[in-house]
Amino acid sequence: MYSLPFMYNLIKEERVKQKKAQQDMASYCSVSRQTIHAIENQRLRPTVYLAILIARFLSKKVEEIFFVEEKK
Repeated sequence: MYSLPFMYNLIKEERVKQKKAQQDMASYCSVSRQTIHAIENQRLRPTVYLAILIARFLSKKVEEIFFVEEKK
């Protein structure tokens, strides 16, 4: 049986490195801070639109923040 690939992200690492707050990212993206927290902790997959906004907030390309890995 084929299992879906898992999407990982480096949001928290990049956000902390840039000294930006979850609340600032949430406000920029028009979502709650809890949504950002859930995405950072791999509990929620963002929509494509939200992924693009997060990448823009961090001044990165989507591919630098999000990546997909096959489950084994």
